[in-house]
Amino acid sequence: MEESVIQDPLLSVRDLKVHFPVKGGLLQRQVDVVRAVDGVSFDVPRGQTVGLVGESGSGKTTTGRAIARLVPITAGSVHYGGRDLATLSRREFFEYRKKIQVIFQDPFSSLNPRMTIFSIIAEPLDIHFKDWSHAQKEARVADLLEKVGLPADYMQRYPHQFSGGQRQRIGIARALAVEPDFIVCDEPVSALDVSVQAQIVNLLQDLQEELGLTYLFIAHDLAVVEHISDQVLVMTEGKIVEQASAEAIYANPQHPYTVKLLQAVPQL
Repeated sequence: MEESVIQDPLLSVRDLKVHFPVKGGLLQRQVDVVRAVDGVSFDVPRGQTVGLVGESGSGKTTTGRAIARLVPITAGSVHYGGRDLATLSRREFFEYRKKIQVIFQDPFSSLNPRMTIFSIIAEPLDIHFKDWSHAQKEARVADLLEKVGLPADYMQRYPHQFSGGQRQRIGIARALAVEPDFIVCDEPVSALDVSVQAQIVNLLQDLQEELGLTYLFIAHDLAVVEHISDQVLVMTEGKIVEQASAEAIYANPQHPYTVKLLQAVPQL
């Protein structure tokens, strides 16, 4: 696999491993291990989008969650701004929660149905900006809703009153609330109708240009990845098997698994 080293990347992952123990028997002892991520290395340049593509179970979502410290890292390093996030305690990592956010796959399960849209988007502000007044938070939520293409007065509604595409816009607004630099987009359009997917992808691109965001865009749909990504990583069985520009991946795939994924893309 050809791998290019990017000068001063925003994020640099080296030999990342995430293993989950498998326990069995009466005493629930470890009998095996699942190597969900098994030694991946890549860089994410500031202001760009790196697409991470693979079939279900390939380890791509676990890679994104490990970077955001949502699952424990078994080995390897995740350097961000000169710090190895893998070595930080939970308390030390707290300041990086503002810098690294996640947009989750399912907009129906990722929003608390008992909370208003204001409460959902303002929750990160409650955690990271404790000295803000209610009026400041309200103004911030109104601005965020307008940024993602929703009226500000929607903040008093509840998630069940919105379509899937609107819910994902709310999820994007929540991710933007604390002004992150880096966003893990974990299959953000796979649960949406095809007619809505392009709208969300275009919104993400517009926000990236406006706010200078950097994305790790995780997906199994190669057509979506090609549209939004500068670089593409192809992952299977916990390993990255090919890494190149989006144009090179689609014009001249090198690995048999990449060829297989391309052949699975519907052609008009």
